Amino acid sequence: MKRLNTSEKLLVEEVAQIAEKAKRPSRGLSIGALIKMIRNQLGMSQKALARRAHVPQSTISRIEKGTQDTKLSTLNKVMEALSGDLVILPMLNDSLDAIRGMQARKKAAAHIRYLKGTMSLEDQEPDPRLLEELLKQEENRLLQASGSELWGK
Repeated sequence: MKRLNTSEKLLVEEVAQIAEKAKRPSRGLSIGALIKMIRNQLGMSQKALARRAHVPQSTISRIEKGTQDTKLSTLNKVMEALSGDLVILPMLNDSLDAIRGMQARKKAAAHIRYLKGTMSLEDQEPDPRLLEELLKQEENRLLQASGSELWGK
């Protein structure tokens, strides 16, 4: 198994925590709504923002209304025109260890279901305690195995 890089793991988890903290104040507002608020607070018209960002005024309107799937390069231009930066951060739904653990459990459960099905074909009914122990062993094995085994088919 490829050894997990602890410093990378810590960095990813720190970035995810920062993203979670940054999400709270935005209260679920879209990027377009935030751009409109910033523009209004600066006392800038859509036309002036469009001119500063070198994009059509209609693009600013569509971004603010959320009716356009805007390219990142365009959003960067708009934020630069507002004297700001566009920051994109990954937001994990759980810790890296928890995500790996859930995947290991899922893969292990599929493996045990296959084993149980094979045994049923041979008219063998495995002991539930044995199956649970095998599940735990397979989970642990997968967590120690290479990433391709954990995430592959």
